[in-house]
Amino acid sequence: MEFVKASYEIQYYRADALQQIERIGRKCYKSEGRITGTSHEAFVRMLIKRRHFPMIEHGGMLSVLFIVDRGVSHEIVRHRIASFAQESTRFCDYGGKGIVLIHPMGLTPAQIARREAHFWLTQALYDAERDEGVPPEIARGVLPTCLKTEIVVTANLCEWRHIFNLRAVGVTGRPHPQMLEVMVPLLAEVKTLIPVIFEDVVVPT
Repeated sequence: MEFVKASYEIQYYRADALQQIERIGRKCYKSEGRITGTSHEAFVRMLIKRRHFPMIEHGGMLSVLFIVDRGVSHEIVRHRIASFAQESTRFCDYGGKGIVLIHPMGLTPAQIARREAHFWLTQALYDAERDEGVPPEIARGVLPTCLKTEIVVTANLCEWRHIFNLRAVGVTGRPHPQMLEVMVPLLAEVKTLIPVIFEDVVVPT
């Protein structure tokens, strides 16, 4: 059994996202002749100010690998305009190798010790079922919500604005603390990588 910290890693984004949005977005205004080497930032700001968000979707995709627990991943996959690739408990065999878990932040040492005692029993039960020939897709039923999972999320930049507003800023209510653990620093990093698109999305402090 092993415990890891929740984390994320940006896998892919378009460095020329703003230029791409401008090239396509100006079709709506028939103003392609106004494109210069520096016009893209002002143009994209104008789109965002006018809430012409469908044009932001043309900026390409952002792919992020999250290492979180299954509970957090269940919230992530609710975002419909995205693609997901997730570690499968149906096909991954955790027998004998030790399950990997994520502790939520803020637990006391006594609470952590109590959980770990419980998880040793979980590992033993999973291993026993696998030794008896129970397939991983059935044995997974004993695995806890705090099981570590790896999930890659790919979405267009407009959808990422929506994800951050819900999962980092909390425009519809307080995000889960373990969601904040990965989404807040990701938002801060993305704001530096893809300027203008996210500059009006305020990083919580």
